Amino acid sequence: MASDTDTTLRNTVPRLREAIVRHARYSLGLEPADLDCDDMFRAVSLAVREFLVDGMLETERRYAEHDAKRLYYLSMEFLVGRSLGNNLLNLGLFDACRKAVEELGVDLDEVRECERDAALGNGGLGRLAACFLDSLATLDMPGYGYGINYQYGLFKQRIDHGYQREQPDNWMSSSNPWLIERSNESIVVPVYGWVEEQRDALGLPRRVWLGQRIVIGVPYDMPIVGYGGETVNFLRLFSARSSEDFDMQIFNQGEYLRAVQQKIASETVSKVLYPSDSVEQGRELRLIQEYFLVACAVRDLVKRFDSSHDRIEDFAEKVAVHLNDTHPTLAIAELMRILVDERNVVWENAWKIAQDTFAFTNHTLMPEALETWPTSLLHRVVPRHLEIIREIDRRFGEHLMDVWPDDAARRRHVSIIDTVGEERVRMAHLSIVASHSTNGVADLHSELLKSDVVPDFFALWPERFTSVTNGVTQRRWLQKANPPLSDLLDRTIGTDWVTNLSKLRDLERYIDDEEFLEAFAAAKHENKEVLAATVAETTGITVDPYTMFDVHVKRIHEYKRQLLNVLRIIYEYLELVEDGVEPAAPRTYLFAGKAAPGYWAAKQIIKLINNVGDVVNRNAKATGLMRVAFLPDYRVSLAERIIPAADLSEQISTAGTEASGTGNMKLAMNGALTVGTLDGANIEILAEVGEENMHIFGLTAEEVGDLRGRHAYDPRALYDSDEKVRRALDALASDRFSPREPGLFEWVFKALLNPGDPYVHLADLPSYIDAQKRIGAEYMDQGSWRRKALLNVARIERFSSDRAVSEYASNIWNLRAFHPTSVHDPE
Repeated sequence: MASDTDTTLRNTVPRLREAIVRHARYSLGLEPADLDCDDMFRAVSLAVREFLVDGMLETERRYAEHDAKRLYYLSMEFLVGRSLGNNLLNLGLFDACRKAVEELGVDLDEVRECERDAALGNGGLGRLAACFLDSLATLDMPGYGYGINYQYGLFKQRIDHGYQREQPDNWMSSSNPWLIERSNESIVVPVYGWVEEQRDALGLPRRVWLGQRIVIGVPYDMPIVGYGGETVNFLRLFSARSSEDFDMQIFNQGEYLRAVQQKIASETVSKVLYPSDSVEQGRELRLIQEYFLVACAVRDLVKRFDSSHDRIEDFAEKVAVHLNDTHPTLAIAELMRILVDERNVVWENAWKIAQDTFAFTNHTLMPEALETWPTSLLHRVVPRHLEIIREIDRRFGEHLMDVWPDDAARRRHVSIIDTVGEERVRMAHLSIVASHSTNGVADLHSELLKSDVVPDFFALWPERFTSVTNGVTQRRWLQKANPPLSDLLDRTIGTDWVTNLSKLRDLERYIDDEEFLEAFAAAKHENKEVLAATVAETTGITVDPYTMFDVHVKRIHEYKRQLLNVLRIIYEYLELVEDGVEPAAPRTYLFAGKAAPGYWAAKQIIKLINNVGDVVNRNAKATGLMRVAFLPDYRVSLAERIIPAADLSEQISTAGTEASGTGNMKLAMNGALTVGTLDGANIEILAEVGEENMHIFGLTAEEVGDLRGRHAYDPRALYDSDEKVRRALDALASDRFSPREPGLFEWVFKALLNPGDPYVHLADLPSYIDAQKRIGAEYMDQGSWRRKALLNVARIERFSSDRAVSEYASNIWNLRAFHPTSVHDPE
């Protein structure tokens, strides 16, 4: 971490110390000596927030002076994690704050540990959005996030006898010091009701939405500071509140219970991230959540535009709206509703404004993950929006008749409303039709999007499709998460890498510098010591930091193939205890990740990991050679412990299923070697770091597609012919790993031998085992391993979110930077 200058320390430490004391007394009502850890965290954060607010107001003045075009990034998730350490680093106040709290008798690291992760997301989608906000601010670009201020996150994961148990994640049980309430800017959100045709003052027919129930969206701003502290944008999060007037009307009529129920129902909208959609009420709440987000966001950004502009025709010149996957797609219908119904813009002009405004990122290749909504549910919840979507679909259909007049099947295939079976709106289709740009998030993903997922749309509008490979912010994932390595980099190549990741290329000069390589290895070992302590604290399992840390951390899903990893571990364990074949390198196998509460197979995979770990860890023959641990409640702050300590990064999804991945980038950035398939961004990492510095195995996406297309996948033949496959599966079938629950994993045996296994586990298992043997041997040559790890760090520049955001800004958003030093420069 970069040190502040002596002058800054002298000027800033007293200000921070006085602000902490002031907030302890006047914000919390306590003497500094009476603060517990949580109180001290809040007092320190409120003191730091003063610097953020100063920067935010100055940033807004700078943008307003230039009448800047602004980006609004709509996402159901923003997985920001903890903010205190990140804010201190970006503001350049880390050392000053450490000294200020020391003068109050407190350790800053202990204060930082008291902060709860902001549970505003679940996985890669939300973490990507958070990285983008960091990069936008660091690049001095006017970009803002819009999301929901969830009271509860997805869930807090506990492991009970190997099973995942979900507990409420009430991350806001005490007030969050980073959120600034803006109740005077609340948004009225109508839901339900019906639509009628009425005549306006000129006698013209108008569609009017009547009988709505009202929910209020109260905005809370979380300042997002860029590195250097000169630009502070914000993430605006909306909390749902009941409409006081409506509730009081019911209350005063004597229907007290219904008034209370109305209030509870309204405020449920922002209560929890991703309510279960396994029941009708859950699906309806999820749709209302999506509409609540876009209604608040679109109304708010239109108001912001109106505050400094008179002509709605100029809207797209000053506003860019990005849809982070399909969840915010209703923003299209909402903007059209405002333009057509409220601003009286003729349809054709409104449609052009919408298309010039919206851009869309697709994040999946899984057909079942392409969101659709029944028209019956849309009619009940947002009846006017359904009418608008039908009109968009009708006009799109007329265009298709011109393009493909003799191909009714093709026209049906791309229609926005699917009329086969239950009538449903295809949200991805609506997003593509209404956006001037659709992008994938890795080169392979973008090509498969065009060739396999939506090829007909690509045929219609090839110019609208592009690719922007994901990226991660090095400030969070290297500078903050990995102080030992960050400090070494600063001492060796300077600090410019923090904002220009290409500077890491300078590390290649040290590839044969034994003193530097020793320091590089020492930084890794220091991180492994920290993680070993965390493993012991959270699981009760002791692990040896001198072993290889083999890390598989991500959402638990069959396509991510944690199951393949477990089969490999089983095989290596059997080789050890039955054949006496020791692994080439002692390993600690570390897993972490959450399974969706309703995803039975994924939850069973967690149970299998824990059961295998229990058997391995109890066997004396495996002592010192194999250790398995599943770390519960994977989240940003835990990832910041695991990723810097990893030696090996498991990126083993079935080729053609992972859109991009960002964990692969974070792990490589921190000096882990990757073992992976040619999937997602693995392909691009391979091109950058070199095939000799990664371990690739398994089928390609084309080979997987060919197997499926020809129905040629025959796992039974693989089982019969390959001893590795047969041995691992037979151990599962034998109840060796479930002696107290016979038959528990029989489903795995059957599923893997099913030719319909969409993730072709057994096809890749032999080559995966072979790759792992090579990796173990390579790890024992520590000189070679360190060089390869160093080259992963040195060549990771392409995977900075700064690069990704710059590409979006230039190629999609038409967004420019407004640097503080050039405020008065001519355009």
